[in-house]
Amino acid sequence: MELYFVRHGKTQWNLEGKYQGGHGDSPLLSESMHDIGLLAKRLEDVEIDHMYSSPLPRAKTTAETLIKDLHRDIDLSIVDDLREFDLGIMEGRKFSELEREMPEVIYAFRNQPKDYDYDLIRGESFEEVAQRTTGAVQRIVEANNEKGSIVIVSHGAALVTMIQSLLGTKVDDIRKDGGLSNTSLTHLQYNDGQYKLVEWNETGYLHKKLESSDTI
Repeated sequence: MELYFVRHGKTQWNLEGKYQGGHGDSPLLSESMHDIGLLAKRLEDVEIDHMYSSPLPRAKTTAETLIKDLHRDIDLSIVDDLREFDLGIMEGRKFSELEREMPEVIYAFRNQPKDYDYDLIRGESFEEVAQRTTGAVQRIVEANNEKGSIVIVSHGAALVTMIQSLLGTKVDDIRKDGGLSNTSLTHLQYNDGQYKLVEWNETGYLHKKLESSDTI
């Protein structure tokens, strides 16, 4: 079974360097529609059996636009457990402001998950997100009888946690391969209960230099 994980297109808050979690949202930029079209070209030879998306508008719009650009009749299912981390009081705040106010928390979130003080920000832990999102993927795999090709559209931090957890990575090492960029593609294969990484954070089809605000 082939699983293609897509991070949503770049949004206004991404551009402004603001945290955008499970209880916040902002519109996709116009450039993101172009990028989603390029992603569709990348996937044009993949026989997609079903697409799944987080309910948050930035992900759902990415999925709907991708289906339109593929010019195919692909069913889209919305799965609540694919939503982004609950970021509590970090929601909608600028990266730069929070790095000044709570540098240890922000460093841990981005680099050292085992030290992330989610209680302080009244949010979700990496362990909670891992359990929630991997459970969703396992249900998706089972619903498709462990075969075919599916696309899952979700969010940066949730996807990193989800994918690394599926690969058996410990929470301490979830950030070992870095983050995921807007409109990126990460490809896993599933066979007999095991997940194998094929490609991490593929973005070459976008044909552009990525900015720091593109990746988390």
